[in-house]
Amino acid sequence: MSDVHELVPLNLLSAGQLALVEQVLGQPDVVHRLEELGLRGGAAVEMVQAGSPCIIRLSGNKLCLRADELVSVLVRRGTG
Repeated sequence: MSDVHELVPLNLLSAGQLALVEQVLGQPDVVHRLEELGLRGGAAVEMVQAGSPCIIRLSGNKLCLRADELVSVLVRRGTG
């Protein structure tokens, strides 16, 4: 049985799941852009629609993210 609090990629969340962002890794310009949008360590997110692209809720806003090898968002499930 896996630990509910282990780090997983954001794209592995199911619709409706809540998580806390731990790390945003990747090319610095892409990471910086996501951080400006609020997607940074400590941010609470909810997966609205899984898949590619996925839609997440972040600070009351919806963001659409496509699967991209340039960035990896690691989250801790079940916080919230």
